[in-house]
Amino acid sequence: MKLAHVGIDNVRLPICVRERAGGHQQTVASIRMQANMPRQQRGACLGVFWAVLGRYQADIRTEIFPTLLAELKSGLQADSASIEMRFPYFIEKRAPVTQTPSLMEYTCTFTCGTADGADLKVSILTPSTTLCPCSKEISRFGAHNQRAEIDFTVRFANFIWIEELIALVESAASCEVYSLLKRPDEKFVTERAYQNPMFVEDVVRKIAVLAQGHPDIAWFSVGVESFESIHKHSAYAFTDRDTISPAV
Repeated sequence: MKLAHVGIDNVRLPICVRERAGGHQQTVASIRMQANMPRQQRGACLGVFWAVLGRYQADIRTEIFPTLLAELKSGLQADSASIEMRFPYFIEKRAPVTQTPSLMEYTCTFTCGTADGADLKVSILTPSTTLCPCSKEISRFGAHNQRAEIDFTVRFANFIWIEELIALVESAASCEVYSLLKRPDEKFVTERAYQNPMFVEDVVRKIAVLAQGHPDIAWFSVGVESFESIHKHSAYAFTDRDTISPAV
């Protein structure tokens, strides 16, 4: 019997990721690799997965995924193969007023499969701030705001750096999130959010417009979850390139 997927999952390994500034960042990835199993094979050789992965972990680039998967298919005599690699990525951000530096963590996921050619997707999970327009409109003394997470996934038309995707997403919320803020910075981000109220639907629409107009993005999806500060529930919105109307 032919099996759809066999492989290894929850493999944690140190990897090295290229940075836009020209260096490399050491991080730890959680990896899933899988392939289909031809009828004539009773079991998959797990050593093939480890051997292929080990050849590329020192310099993880999206460009090498098709080659990595081609080697995996060949080694297992499989018709298709895929890899998912999730890892924390750190960028130094400076506070908006005092310019105090700190490291900000983002969750990145590279996914690539060979079922329909080399289908590469890059996902970035970005924390942001949203401030409720309704609360601002009806309140005399302020408005409630909340931390949100924006899950942005793209297929490339041309290569894009992780840092570029993060910058696009952060420009679309009420305000950015920082790891370290001093009092002048807190004043700035609080007032910035108040001056830029947005529902989760607004954030999704804004990112969709930016993604549609980006020459290097062939396809995208975006989901925003707001962890409400005055409700028990979260607020959520989602769209992708396949379902969005021409007039966003």
